[in-house]
Amino acid sequence: MVNVLTREITDNLTSLVKKIEKVVADNQKKKMAAFVVHLTDDPDASEAALKALAKKHKIKKTPLTNFDGLAGPPVYNIAKDADVTVMMWVGGKVKVNFALKKGELTKKKVDEIVAQTAKILK
Repeated sequence: MVNVLTREITDNLTSLVKKIEKVVADNQKKKMAAFVVHLTDDPDASEAALKALAKKHKIKKTPLTNFDGLAGPPVYNIAKDADVTVMMWVGGKVKVNFALKKGELTKKKVDEIVAQTAKILK
């Protein structure tokens, strides 16, 4: 399971989501799954933006959702200065965790994160 929590929808985030979507689609037999949560103070605007993103980029295997509140769900303990948090789980245990500050989600970092999915696809 790949979980992406973001406070901002950017081009690099879109790139990450598209690449994760491909990994999920290519690994359905391994029960690979992912979801994206936009942490926002404006869930109505977020919902519209996420629907447009999914439609434009044909994202069908990775649910795009939002959470009302920039802090995110308390159980996740998301770093206050993290613009994007990516967690990869196996059997309820986090195997990979990235907490990226604003501007740290670069194209190179997107590729690094996607490569880490190999750790949960055994």
